[in-house]
Amino acid sequence: MPRITRVVALAAAGLLAALSLAEAQGATTARPPVADHTSSLTRYYAQRPAWHRCDAPGAPASYQCATITVPVDYARPDGPTLRLRISRLRTSTPGERHGVLLSNPGGPGNRGLGNPLSLKDALAKSVLQRYDLIGFDPRGLGASSPLRCGLTQDQADDTEPYRPYRAATFAKDTADARDVAAKCTTRNGSRVLPYINTRNTARDMDVIRGVLGEKKLSYLGWSYGSYLGAVYTQLFPRHSDRIVLDSAPDPNRFGRGTVLDMAAGAEPAFEDFSRLIARRDGTYHLGDTPAKVRAAFWQLIARADSTPLLYQGDDPEHQGEALTGTDIRSWLRPYFAAAPYQAAHEITALRTSRPTNRATRPSTGPADVTTDNSVGLNWAITCADNTKSWPRDPARYQRDARSTSSRHPLYGDFAANITPCAFWPRGSEPATHVDNTVGALVVQNQWDPQTPLPGGRAMHRALHGSRLVYVRGGRGHAVYGFPGAPTCVTRTVDAYLTGGRLPAADVTCAS
Repeated sequence: MPRITRVVALAAAGLLAALSLAEAQGATTARPPVADHTSSLTRYYAQRPAWHRCDAPGAPASYQCATITVPVDYARPDGPTLRLRISRLRTSTPGERHGVLLSNPGGPGNRGLGNPLSLKDALAKSVLQRYDLIGFDPRGLGASSPLRCGLTQDQADDTEPYRPYRAATFAKDTADARDVAAKCTTRNGSRVLPYINTRNTARDMDVIRGVLGEKKLSYLGWSYGSYLGAVYTQLFPRHSDRIVLDSAPDPNRFGRGTVLDMAAGAEPAFEDFSRLIARRDGTYHLGDTPAKVRAAFWQLIARADSTPLLYQGDDPEHQGEALTGTDIRSWLRPYFAAAPYQAAHEITALRTSRPTNRATRPSTGPADVTTDNSVGLNWAITCADNTKSWPRDPARYQRDARSTSSRHPLYGDFAANITPCAFWPRGSEPATHVDNTVGALVVQNQWDPQTPLPGGRAMHRALHGSRLVYVRGGRGHAVYGFPGAPTCVTRTVDAYLTGGRLPAADVTCAS
């Protein structure tokens, strides 16, 4: 799903966030199988990392880093390799140690090397006593053989990677999407780019397990990280230990379906927002019925689309900007689910903003290296994991955008519009179908703007051995380990991670 870090900030500030051949290659692969796991991959699993103090200012000496190698293509383990950067914080109570806890903060495109430091401050002592905390930058990202695409600042906009469909700009949007795909392909080549995918990242995770000398891997992942964890359980069920998947997308719709699900989820969140704000008409003056609140919002959008509004509210990110109605929809869409009263406050402020002729011009200079890498990696995973979900015919996007926008007016034109995935090289493997009996805990807020509730329920159904921890009334993206997480969630996940037993039935927590 898209990297909207401001949404994570809305949820909470402080945390980002030896196997059989059939498992090693994955049950649904159409690629040539590895003839013998022991002979072909032993050199990767048998690595002994040279641990040293991480180069992280202010970090404790116990925070250690190492570099290992993994094959670019697991079907050809004697071919080119990638360097993978991993980190660890060992438990200070060896007598209580259960194993290792690997984590991923999501994205795709968010680095995970520093996760042990974040988790050290976020998790309960009882959990920290059980595990060595393990972090890593996934292949193609950060310190792990990073991709470089050479994108412009406008192309590397990581706050809103999807552009709204407009008939007048569709030709330009198509050309720009083609250019992003061409830049990433030219810079990284067919020998690497098709192999930057979730299946290979999951295989890398199993190599990490092996080099750490562990029989099983426990895992904690948020957002995209929950999908990554689910793929690991599909490829390596016998090596999956205690698995926590927080804020999950539908694992069998990953790709274009994930983005379309965001648009579908925006509508009920907007309806809920309108009900809440109608009860507080004395504060926000947007209308005393849900219908009036919605009408006030859409009147604002029409006005701003006619002439941009000069924002002079409290949000420093938009201070002094000329905002169109499209800008406002993109900006406030996650707030309707995660922070409805903040959304109402911003709408109230915008209604008094004055029109401006100032135009917001695209940023054409080169993107900084970190953002270029993160956005390029995001597209690589989003596009290549399920290439069949992305049509190749630009006209299909035009038709889909019109129909999706009519059903989901808040965000449908963004979600269905053309992206670089229409021109991305085919992935090296088919999409992973998640369907297994591995035990896992799926944690989900009711009002999640990035991975709406139906996705979490779909993840629960795909993992037949899982339990769902549902936060009724919960708002925002990511729950466990974040400030403000309900005690019910924390208690349930802590008990699973420390004791290893899932709840007898699904759990419903109050927000």
